[in-house]
Amino acid sequence: MILMRLHGVFKSVGGYFDIEVRKKRIATIEQEMTKENFWNDSHHARTLGQELAYDKEVVTLWDRMEDDCQALLEMARTYGQENSDQIQQQFETLRTEFEEHEFQALFSGEYDHNNAMIAIHAGTGGVDAMDWADMLLRMYLRFCEQQKWTVRILDKQQGGEAGIKSATLEVVGPYAYGYLQAEAGVHRLVRISPFDGEKLRQTSFALVEVIPDVGTQHEIHIATDDMRIDTYRAGGKGGQGVNTTDSAVRITHIPTGIVVTCQNERSQLQNKETAMRYLKAKLHQLSLTQKEEERQQLRGEYHEAAWGNQIRSYVLNPYKMVKDHRTNYETDQIQDVLDGSLLPFIEEYIKWRRKQ
Repeated sequence: MILMRLHGVFKSVGGYFDIEVRKKRIATIEQEMTKENFWNDSHHARTLGQELAYDKEVVTLWDRMEDDCQALLEMARTYGQENSDQIQQQFETLRTEFEEHEFQALFSGEYDHNNAMIAIHAGTGGVDAMDWADMLLRMYLRFCEQQKWTVRILDKQQGGEAGIKSATLEVVGPYAYGYLQAEAGVHRLVRISPFDGEKLRQTSFALVEVIPDVGTQHEIHIATDDMRIDTYRAGGKGGQGVNTTDSAVRITHIPTGIVVTCQNERSQLQNKETAMRYLKAKLHQLSLTQKEEERQQLRGEYHEAAWGNQIRSYVLNPYKMVKDHRTNYETDQIQDVLDGSLLPFIEEYIKWRRKQ
């Protein structure tokens, strides 16, 4: 029985982690890094460097687990029932380690390994919705910090009384999009409003967009006549050069109406480059979304992304609960979730998506 279980784990690990594919990818990246102009695009170079480090870590992990598994198989064949308790204990340790890494290996999408861009928009609910959007911003910043990812706030529009109208983040880290795509959709909050003198229960909504940063992965040509580029004075806390020059950039893609902004950098040129990268990512995502909607309509599965189709509800009153409406995963530890403990929701989503 032990031999059969060990053999099953041994086969599963290799299949989940796509080790041979990762080894080929490592060789491809290392070859590209030898090119003279590799470091000319610092963003692309940084992204590939992180992907290379992560894939090497996974391959090293697999090689060690493979050696451990082979050793246990040999021990089981040699000693049989004589050391069954010791073999069983070591097997359970190996299986536990595998399960800890298993859900990362479920990232099989074309862009799962990419960096990500997150946009948070306050929806229905007035001041409460803007405060809710700010709470989500804090939640994602905490989650990214826990994952040891690098985050830049590209743009943030403050609310009039409290909270934010919108915010755009760039997240740089291994499989950032693979993780964060679980968060795309409408998030619903139910609570006693801190802005209501009568202390009534309010429902607020916020929309979270998550798109992969395709970088130079896809050449997307945008005609100059299709864009309107505006510059304006950046907001924020001030500092040398900030709020004194028109460094912030807003780009409008006229055919689609997509608007992107960036005011994080002190240089107008840097803001423009970042905004262009964000625009290309949004146009690429729009193209993919339209193709998927066409396929869904042909199959009779299409549902409009309306406010009623929220992906997750956060209830603070009359009880405490966070529930994902796609996977039905829920927890009453709502403060932990708002403090960035999102991995259980993300893991359940990835498994659910794979089943779909």
